[in-house]
Amino acid sequence: MNRPFFLYDCDTFTRSYYHQRYGAVFNQVPVELGERKVEVRREIPSYNGFGSPQDSKQNCLSLIPQPPKKDVMKMLENDLKILRYAAVMESRHPEDKNRKFIISYSLAKDEMQIYEPHQRNAGIIEGKFLEYSQVRKPGTSIDNPEYYTPADLAIGAEIEVFSRKFKIVDCDLYVLKYLEANASRFPAATIESIKSNSRRQNCDSLVTSTEMITVSFVVETAEFKKTTPRKDFKDFI
Repeated sequence: MNRPFFLYDCDTFTRSYYHQRYGAVFNQVPVELGERKVEVRREIPSYNGFGSPQDSKQNCLSLIPQPPKKDVMKMLENDLKILRYAAVMESRHPEDKNRKFIISYSLAKDEMQIYEPHQRNAGIIEGKFLEYSQVRKPGTSIDNPEYYTPADLAIGAEIEVFSRKFKIVDCDLYVLKYLEANASRFPAATIESIKSNSRRQNCDSLVTSTEMITVSFVVETAEFKKTTPRKDFKDFI
């Protein structure tokens, strides 16, 4: 291997063997051995696309692969807590413009699911569009990814899921209650967008209710005039 070695000492049996067999006398040669520090730097290879990045990284930390550690306390505190949003697909294809989706975000696992509800005569097979998984933000590196969180899911915001763009158009009331209860963890703009959407829906609901009451009163009055004799109607007024 072309590497020289310097022999400076041997054990008692070796020294006795050489003396009896060959008459050689071996004496210890003083050698100063300094401390040698070898820095071994662990390098995590790039994500290869198999499994999740957490799985790939965990396989490099031990000889026997172990599953990634889960935050058990977080899972217990947020068990069955789901934030639901309504979204539409932003696409240049006209057949995708009327597609509606429900985005469910699990607070226990920090994962989202996308489901497309059934629409009559849609011509598209509806159902589960995306299983619960962490969705990486576009533009972030694979080795150091950033994932979507409720802070990014504001009303009117667009998210990109595997090259498909979705626009958040609505959410349920629990989303607003949860974000307000944990306002320090979320941007004020996200909370305000959901508040504005909630106020707008309340106004629309109030206007719709008023219009329905007015129409109902007009219809009932017209029916009353139609079925009630003239003299009885005059007496009633």
